[in-house]
Amino acid sequence: MPRRARLTLRAVPMHLIQRGNNRQACFFADEDYRLYLDWLKEYSVKTGCRIHAFVLMTNHVHLLVSATTGNGVGALMKALGQRYVQYVNRTYRRSGTLWEGRFRSCLTQEEGYLLACQRYIELNPVRARLVEHPSEYSWSSYRGNAEGEGNSLLDPHPLYLALGTDPATRQAAYRDLFRDQLDPQLIDGLRRATNGNFALGDSQFTEQISRALGRRATPGASGRPRKRADPIVEDLF
Repeated sequence: MPRRARLTLRAVPMHLIQRGNNRQACFFADEDYRLYLDWLKEYSVKTGCRIHAFVLMTNHVHLLVSATTGNGVGALMKALGQRYVQYVNRTYRRSGTLWEGRFRSCLTQEEGYLLACQRYIELNPVRARLVEHPSEYSWSSYRGNAEGEGNSLLDPHPLYLALGTDPATRQAAYRDLFRDQLDPQLIDGLRRATNGNFALGDSQFTEQISRALGRRATPGASGRPRKRADPIVEDLF
């Protein structure tokens, strides 16, 4: 069965995850993380993509990104993935694939979902029990979004900018969002949408995406049960 074409729309934020092949590590040293972020910045500029949030975990990556063209995110991940794999294979004297095939993604509604998605991304190290607070993790966008740490990679979304009239006010308001836990139903919905290549949002948003692309943006009706070929795995924090 052919794979479903990815849902992509210009300027609509996309949450994506790319994992290491067979859940294996894709970062092995601090320099690996630094170079990945350097190249993420380089190729995001070249492909017209805006990075709103990110986290680099040991064996997978989360990004929240908007593109100025429909194929911008795909071009970004292709160029970045190839560059990084070449570096890893050369540095660690390995060969073969590093990533688990194509990245997974979902288009994300702005109102009511985008800032929650940012929190979900930046809380990954906490859910993985690597740190007690997201500020303690070096390889995410939390310090940039919540504490004003300089990060030229980040391009804040208008909803983030609307949190306050100046950087200090915005950062304080953003930190306040982390006082409450994320709704477990929202987390489940985000994971299902990302793994299934669907739209994440309310019914009006998903209908708009379906009309714009001319195909469904939500799971189809239940049919004969079949074995899930690509399940939601435990390390999707």
